[in-house]
Amino acid sequence: MKENLTFAWIASWFALVGQLLFFIAVALFTGEWRYVMWSLLVSLSVGVPNMIRTWQAQKKADARKIYGQGEGSV
Repeated sequence: MKENLTFAWIASWFALVGQLLFFIAVALFTGEWRYVMWSLLVSLSVGVPNMIRTWQAQKKADARKIYGQGEGSV
């Protein structure tokens, strides 16, 4: 199975940074800065583990390329 790590990186960065930027815009529009506080907690709790998992998958994929193993081998 071919992994789509590009999409995984985009999704991870969106979870970490994109949501925070969106809620900063909402806070600027509404004047309620609690949106930023709660979105920071959610962004970190979702984004950091996803970044770690994507980084680990990238390391595995790079190791398979270096050692010449096929896509199906572990």
